[in-house]
Amino acid sequence: MGGIKVFGHPASTATRRVLIALYEKNVDFEFVHVELKDGEHKKEPYILRNPFGKVPAFEDGDFKIFESRAITQYIAHEFSDKGNNLLSTGKDMAIIAMGIEIESHEFDPVGSKLVWEQVLKPLYGMTTDKTVVEEEEAKLAKVLDVYEHRLGESKYLAADHFTLVDLHTIPVIQYLLGTPTKKLFDERTHVSAWVADITSRPSAQKVL
Repeated sequence: MGGIKVFGHPASTATRRVLIALYEKNVDFEFVHVELKDGEHKKEPYILRNPFGKVPAFEDGDFKIFESRAITQYIAHEFSDKGNNLLSTGKDMAIIAMGIEIESHEFDPVGSKLVWEQVLKPLYGMTTDKTVVEEEEAKLAKVLDVYEHRLGESKYLAADHFTLVDLHTIPVIQYLLGTPTKKLFDERTHVSAWVADITSRPSAQKVL
């Protein structure tokens, strides 16, 4: 039986989700760098850890899993007695499940496209497509309007305490705060306060 290992890349938003969860739970782990530039994630032995060739992959002794949101849920449940509580009970647990679905299907696809266009493309010497940015910002604005309403009723997206729903948004938000898209967060009072709160958490700062 070995310890916990995270196989990923530090610039990957999915990898960062897992790292933030581990820091929130104060769990020791080993980070194993997977080099994306040379396609290490598409070759053996990594492909045996995640057959879809994406980062991250996770090991806790003999237990192996991939997909970042599944990993964070495992961490939150398996180490429920450690660090900060990232879950809830009763009806709030259903709200967390709903929030994870909204983040993964509505927030992340749009946010990730904006990160690609405004952050990653320039790094690769490519030109940002302003039309795509405008289209995706319009979609993100609709999601943030839903978040603004929710945050007017609750301090965080799924409960009155920080949960996985909030955690999952942090990596994309951290990237977008360095782009013109930041204005969409700033324009919404509750969203702006929430963003300042979650991105200032020690776990988020460590990963950043």
